[in-house]
Amino acid sequence: MLDINFENTHQKIHFIGIGGISMSGLAEILVKKGFKVSGSDMKNSKIIRHLEQLGVDFHLGHLPSNIKDDLDFVVYTAAIKEDNPELMEARKRNIPTMDRAELLGQIMKNYPYAIAVSGTHGKTTTTSMLSHILLEAKKDPTISVGGILDAIGGNIRTGHSDYFITEACEYYDSFLKFYPYIGIILNIEEDHLDYFKDIDHIRNSFTAFAKRIPKEGTLVINGDIENIHSILDEVDCKVVTFGTDPSRVMWTAANISYNEKACGSFDLFYQGKNMGRISLGVPGIHNIYNALAACACAHALNISTEDMANGLKKFIGTHQRFEIKGNLKGITIVDDYAHHPTEIKATLAVANHYPHNRLWCVFQPHTYSRTKAFLKEFAEALTAADHIILTDIYAAREKDLGEVHSKDLQKELEKLGKKSYYFSDFESIENFLLENCIPGDLLITMGAGDVSIIGEDLLGANLSTLSTELSTDSQMISCE
Repeated sequence: MLDINFENTHQKIHFIGIGGISMSGLAEILVKKGFKVSGSDMKNSKIIRHLEQLGVDFHLGHLPSNIKDDLDFVVYTAAIKEDNPELMEARKRNIPTMDRAELLGQIMKNYPYAIAVSGTHGKTTTTSMLSHILLEAKKDPTISVGGILDAIGGNIRTGHSDYFITEACEYYDSFLKFYPYIGIILNIEEDHLDYFKDIDHIRNSFTAFAKRIPKEGTLVINGDIENIHSILDEVDCKVVTFGTDPSRVMWTAANISYNEKACGSFDLFYQGKNMGRISLGVPGIHNIYNALAACACAHALNISTEDMANGLKKFIGTHQRFEIKGNLKGITIVDDYAHHPTEIKATLAVANHYPHNRLWCVFQPHTYSRTKAFLKEFAEALTAADHIILTDIYAAREKDLGEVHSKDLQKELEKLGKKSYYFSDFESIENFLLENCIPGDLLITMGAGDVSIIGEDLLGANLSTLSTELSTDSQMISCE
């Protein structure tokens, strides 16, 4: 079995698709630990130029000549196909290969306090909240987050302690290759039905994830998860619960209030004891429960409530999570990553507590399989907006089989008595918005694809971030 040991850094590692937000982060951790790292991608980017400055040997394009006999192993992303020239060459030369998730699991084994944040929703935000708490507590953590976090200047931070924080995605059972000391399960819902058969298949995977936590470790789990005991009966580790019902869970929130920006404050309770007042810098009830999970985890690491409160107050969100992009002639433009009905409901609930006259939502469905599976649920969730504009479906990893179209979602909205607009190109959407939005309106671009371009174009400024420079073959290596 391949093994990544920080005490043995003479190994040479090659990344196929090194420009992706997750792959680049793992490459940065390894090169900073002293490993010799090379990589390839289909185009250059700001991320890759940063890696080159750290000493990474970058190759433009996927070529067999990039694979050398002195490589110890080759890492590839989920977007890399079996006929990739470099992957084929590595196997031809009998050079060991591993996918991104396996590498991440191997890296985790080097940290005594490895924390893996799982769940259908909220992984990036909760990972970011925990990052702020551990930074506030001066734990000097290594961090790998699936978004751009301003506090660490990107998506990766290489610390010098025993603490490691990462997201744990269930797609393709990636998180079953991880080795967490503390595992967090935020929620379990149907998603990624291009891989999972049904909700039982998904629950079984989360149960298997929980079972990977060692006896001396801790599972932090949402106590509101349906039939939670079918999971808890399978684990040997300590279990800590959070949720809405203080009679059934250990960590809960009381006396919740919101400020003018819909950011919540609450009294934090642990086993009936008031631990203090927490004020968040991010909006919505869903983020209160993400914060509960972060606090429960921090407590398991003996971090003080004061550090929890200060860390959470400083966290004002990651990019693409109700990210206020700017103001155009009195129109507030927000971008959000929501691409599942539950996430859409949460985001629009936040928006409806945010100061505005009319709420516009430009929604880009993400993947054909998800759109087909949740067509009615998407329509119901979107009705919380005053005006709805639909783009074409963002294919991501899938091919269009002709089974579903955004116009089908438009028809479902019509059945609910909700008028919506469909446009096949972004320019038409931008022109429509310029003609119809008025001062005081709130405009949200929503989805996990490239719909954020619309808001950036409207603002007429270069608001691109590291994430917009990812290469075509690297964009799909996160949970999506």
